[in-house]
Amino acid sequence: MPEEDAFPTRAEAGRLISRPPDSRISGGASDSAKLRDLSRLFPAIERRPVVHTQGGTFRRSAGRLDRLRRRLPVMLEEETAYGHGFLFLPVIVGAGAASWFALQQSPAFWPYFLVFCVSTTVVIVSRYRSGTTHLLPLGLTLFLGGMMLAQFETWRRSTVILDSPVTTELAGVVERKEVDAQGRWRYIVRIERTSNPEVGRPPQRVSLLARARHDPAQTGDTISGRVRISPPSGPALPALNDFAFSSYFDGIGAVGFFYGAPKKQAAAPSARGWSAEIESQLFDLRSAIATRIRETVPGDAGAFAAAIVTDERRAISQETTEALRVSGLAHIVAISGLNMALAAGIFFVGVRTVLSVFTGFAQAYPVKKLAAVGALMMATAYYLISGFGVSAERAYIMMAIMLVAVLFDRPSISLRNVALSALVIIAMSPSEILGPSFQMSFAATAALVAGYALWKHRAEGRDPEPLPLRHPMVTPVLASWNFAAGIFVTSLIGGISTAMFSVEHFHRIATYGLAANLAAMPVISFVVMPAGLVGMLLMPFGLDAPFMKLMGLGLEAVIAIAKHVAAWGGDVGIGRQHPWFLTVSTAGFLLLALLRTRLRLIGLPLMVTALLLSWHQRTAPPPDILVSEDGTMVALVSGEMVATNRIRPPDFIYDQWKRALLLSDPTKPEISPFRDKPPDGKPAGAKTDERRELTSEQIEATKARIRQVPTGRFTCEPRAWCAASTGKGIVIAVDDSRYAGAACDTAYLVIAPRARLDRCRSGALMINGVTLRKTGALEISFNGATDVRRWQVRAAMAGEDRPWSRHRHYDWRSRGFDKSLPEPLRQLINDTGG
Repeated sequence: MPEEDAFPTRAEAGRLISRPPDSRISGGASDSAKLRDLSRLFPAIERRPVVHTQGGTFRRSAGRLDRLRRRLPVMLEEETAYGHGFLFLPVIVGAGAASWFALQQSPAFWPYFLVFCVSTTVVIVSRYRSGTTHLLPLGLTLFLGGMMLAQFETWRRSTVILDSPVTTELAGVVERKEVDAQGRWRYIVRIERTSNPEVGRPPQRVSLLARARHDPAQTGDTISGRVRISPPSGPALPALNDFAFSSYFDGIGAVGFFYGAPKKQAAAPSARGWSAEIESQLFDLRSAIATRIRETVPGDAGAFAAAIVTDERRAISQETTEALRVSGLAHIVAISGLNMALAAGIFFVGVRTVLSVFTGFAQAYPVKKLAAVGALMMATAYYLISGFGVSAERAYIMMAIMLVAVLFDRPSISLRNVALSALVIIAMSPSEILGPSFQMSFAATAALVAGYALWKHRAEGRDPEPLPLRHPMVTPVLASWNFAAGIFVTSLIGGISTAMFSVEHFHRIATYGLAANLAAMPVISFVVMPAGLVGMLLMPFGLDAPFMKLMGLGLEAVIAIAKHVAAWGGDVGIGRQHPWFLTVSTAGFLLLALLRTRLRLIGLPLMVTALLLSWHQRTAPPPDILVSEDGTMVALVSGEMVATNRIRPPDFIYDQWKRALLLSDPTKPEISPFRDKPPDGKPAGAKTDERRELTSEQIEATKARIRQVPTGRFTCEPRAWCAASTGKGIVIAVDDSRYAGAACDTAYLVIAPRARLDRCRSGALMINGVTLRKTGALEISFNGATDVRRWQVRAAMAGEDRPWSRHRHYDWRSRGFDKSLPEPLRQLINDTGG
């Protein structure tokens, strides 16, 4: 084994690493040996007899730590010499943006901006210094730069989000439209006016579903009608996805539907700019292309094909969408890096092959660069008809950077290009870093590029294939084997690298996704995308039908594969993760993927720590009560049993509860035999202009019925109340606010969305609709006590005061913002930590 002084010193390491590769090779045997030693994290340690004494063991450990301390700067310099420091620029900038968005309160901008300016000045002054002393101010500058970018995007969007649900007359201009599988049209409408009642704080844009059959409006048309609009949904439970965040940065302030068919109105002359006019024409072209594809290829295959080409995905049936999700093939539907890479790659190879046939032309002109220019133009056209979706924008930027690298004779497939793409996207839309689409896309791309670099590095050191493997009879078999192995390894790397993000955001993992991708990707690569590309090139001439039908046949095979694999039942629920799971696992993944020395092994303990955090979260007891953000659905959780106050729980909410907490199907409530006698004493369905107050007899009778409710299941009197016993007390969900007083006298927890009072004189905890608007969904744990002061309450939105959540505090009566909560609930939330 080499002695300790055989390893290069720090000065020698810097000298050797800074040499060009050619000079390193010709530097002599001594330098070559030292360079080989640089790739090791720990030097070879002499195998000395272990001294089983406290002093000897201590001296040996101290020696190892000393060697590690001396090798660490060497490995850092090697990472820097290979330019791997650049790979962490988007990581640090993205971390700054994510930290800014994660803050509960909107921070003051100018103090952060001042610190950013000071740190930037320090970086400029110390830019020529050697060593690692300048890394701290550089990292701080990048981190603060990400925070500044996040604030700039928040200011740039400034979306007004509707404060509360309302039914009103609305008129506006259609900006986008899309049809779903049932033939219903969804419009993105820019509001021009509201009336009856007039909305005091209207959003700029709303997403409206027209269920009635009608002639679809065109982009730029003015439509009107009676609508029901609501704010975008908040988190279904604490730590789940906040849909209002994405809606804010998408510019959508409300969602809703038309009562009946929307009416077209004569459009007033609008002073739209040339950019808005071009965008409108592009959306019309996109809609026309999607319609033509669906007419040429009927059924889900046609809707699938239209989604791949134009990103209009709503026309795919729910059954097929679910099968694609469970089988792990849902990524094919979106215009992502896979689709863009296949389209641009096929076009690039095709153009280069055709031009290479003309030998004189190929020798006179750079055929590879001409093919790259053609592929870039094709990718640009693909992006323009994609609807400018987030995934399409990201895929286009990545592909454009790789193709531009070809024009400058730079490697197109490299981690540096991936980092540059991420940096551009974060600079343009910092909010995208919090979405699963961004995270999964770049994780898969970085892992695949790192795996490709590792395979290429190992292949360079191997001997050429032996003569028998180069025989003409063996070459096709070997090529087929390499292709199958490539798909297997690619799918495996992609699946493993995105698993942690799937677990974090969707609380599930597709266990048979590898098998589905192995079967489907050859069809996508050799049938679907080539046929679709040729069909789109021939569509202006009306010759696209044969190729689109071939594309449809390929997609029918993909759908069949998805349904077959989905029938295996590989959709495994993982549950909601620990708050630090994603941060720790992402840090470990990035170290493993982006570093080249043994420093990357630091990522392994981080990944193990993330797994331990996930296991710890699984062992935590579930809450006893779940309350939706509007208070209309309450669930009682007892062991493996779940009881709700709704006969048909809303799928949108309960599916999220089920995945996050790994719940079973709910137990339906028992309907009270008094359901045929409404509280007003009138037949069911009869109309009344005002409701009479309850008599004392009715109140006492209600209390008696509530006290008799069974344990573990809700008993409901329709349009009045639902109650359930937990064994130690009663929980009541009140639909009719007149029963709130009786509920307070008989229960220790009252959820009354329509009640005006926000606290009970009896000491019971009262939660009304105004409170729930501010807190969002609630999780309540009783801790085995009926004393309210010993409970734990977690709120999804309590303490949040950001532009995308501020609408929750708006009071349309006072036209002001009020963040206050009832004191009993506020104290419980503060004691629990929110």
